[in-house]
Amino acid sequence: MQDGKTAVRDDKAIENRLAIDGGKPVRTEPLPLEFPGVQHMDDEEVQAVNRVMRSRSLFRYYGVNLQKEVETFESEFAKFLGVSHAVAVSSGTGALNVALSALGVGPGQEVIVPAYMWISVAAAVVNHGAIPVLADIDDTFCLDPKSLEERISSKTTGIIVVHMSGAPADVKAIQEIGRHHNLFLLEDCAQCVGGTIKGQRVGTFGNIATFSFQMNKNMTSGEGGCVVTNNLRLYHRAFASHDLGYARDDQGRLNLSDPDLCLWGQGYRLDELRGAVLRVQLRKLPKIIASMHRSKYRIRKALGNFSQIQLRKIVDPEGDTGSFLITTYADPETASRVNEALRAEGIVTFPQGISNVLMTEWGLHLYYNIAGLMKRTSIDRRGFPWSLADNSGLRIQYSKGTCPVADSLFERSIILAIPSSLTEREEDDIIHAFEKVYKALLAS
Repeated sequence: MQDGKTAVRDDKAIENRLAIDGGKPVRTEPLPLEFPGVQHMDDEEVQAVNRVMRSRSLFRYYGVNLQKEVETFESEFAKFLGVSHAVAVSSGTGALNVALSALGVGPGQEVIVPAYMWISVAAAVVNHGAIPVLADIDDTFCLDPKSLEERISSKTTGIIVVHMSGAPADVKAIQEIGRHHNLFLLEDCAQCVGGTIKGQRVGTFGNIATFSFQMNKNMTSGEGGCVVTNNLRLYHRAFASHDLGYARDDQGRLNLSDPDLCLWGQGYRLDELRGAVLRVQLRKLPKIIASMHRSKYRIRKALGNFSQIQLRKIVDPEGDTGSFLITTYADPETASRVNEALRAEGIVTFPQGISNVLMTEWGLHLYYNIAGLMKRTSIDRRGFPWSLADNSGLRIQYSKGTCPVADSLFERSIILAIPSSLTEREEDDIIHAFEKVYKALLAS
């Protein structure tokens, strides 16, 4: 018959046994879905939509009782960022296309993009007839300034820096390289709206910047985007591109007289319904970011005690929006074992969420998972843009191995979304799960 001390030891052993080995999991309920802005939606967004519906004026330029929601959002968003001009568009992909049109990107040009991005970044370059050139990342998981320098050629016209997974890139160093080589700098802030470096908002360092308000983003209208700039010419060209191909005057009339502003419109106009929702979400954005940041840095502080877990380098922790936690391990096998163990402990989101995954499972964020790049596919049978005479001799190397630092980081890292609605108990569970796994698999 067991004495009390033996029973306690046995209970403790069972408690510490990993769930993948038959132990009790830390959680039996999934974590919240990782949609930041959605978690903070309430009657304010409903009232905003109802206001537009009652006006029966859903188009931004005219209607029965025009509310000017999109126009007002543009003004409010520009003020929030500290820029002169904003053009609201219907998607983040649309924002990238509009920005590249404003910049005059086309055949015969190379545009440098990071190995860790979203497919829309490469697609926008290709759809303009230009050639994306991959540059490696560093331990910020964003564009590596050193690799960027190495990729610049006589055909390079610009750089797209992507502030990935909620935290800013080392954009000041990248900005200096762009200026030195007379290259445009486009900031893709889709995953980092509200982020800062030393108090300066991302999206204000380059010549032009793009944002996304898709469902997964820090603020959302389901779908939507924005292009911002301090350059008046780029603003007029972006506005023309997102509309019918021509700039508009203060009364909304088309300006057909300026050849520099006679482009081909892409029809990415944002509607008044989403403009109204975005105005509400923008007011909530500081609270949304504060919630994610608080949760992430409480977890990061605890993980700092675990010597074999490497945390992503953050350029400015105060400016991190906090939406993702990335941890890196000594080798791919360790990362895989840790990920499997954490998921068994209940550190997952279901049924829709994709969270706590090996980064090799992170889909079209990884350059070598983008089939269009790997196979150099085309929208026509003649191989556009790869086969264009203007692009002859340009660099089109995209196979795995092109960016070895990124390849290694992807294989050894786990990415965990930080929902904007995490409770202290849920944070405790995440920390406890990491602690269990660390003690069982990593501690030596």
